[in-house]
Amino acid sequence: MLLILLGVLILHLIVLILLIVSTAASAWSVNGEWSKELWYNCQTNSKGYHCGPSSNEDWIQAVQALMILSLLFCFFSLIAFVYQLFKLVKGGRFFFTAIFQILASLFVMCAAIIYTVRPENDSNAQFGYAYVLAWVAFPLCLISGLIYIVLRKKE
Repeated sequence: MLLILLGVLILHLIVLILLIVSTAASAWSVNGEWSKELWYNCQTNSKGYHCGPSSNEDWIQAVQALMILSLLFCFFSLIAFVYQLFKLVKGGRFFFTAIFQILASLFVMCAAIIYTVRPENDSNAQFGYAYVLAWVAFPLCLISGLIYIVLRKKE
């Protein structure tokens, strides 16, 4: 039982790290000369590397909000798991933790979908590693939430 709990905790921490990196990283969309992220647009030219704030369009603000919500819900899910690990009655299930984790997965999925269908001006742009990490975090977060639903506390 201890190995299962340790495995679930490690999976949860991996998901949290993936969400932090994908939210803070600077490569959601890349081209040879520039990169776009949720917070800044950076460009390389003859004078060096320059960054400016991202656009104020509604779709990017929705992606920003959803990624922050996914981070918060994943973190609160981790706190709820640790709390329930010590306070939950024998035989109880981790429903509260599972709900938070599944909501986090839905938020990151919605953010990635909105970013996928965004209006794009440059046809040479490619999705960057932060975008891929967000899509990798989604199924891992969902699997983690489903494991919490099945998991029972035993003594």
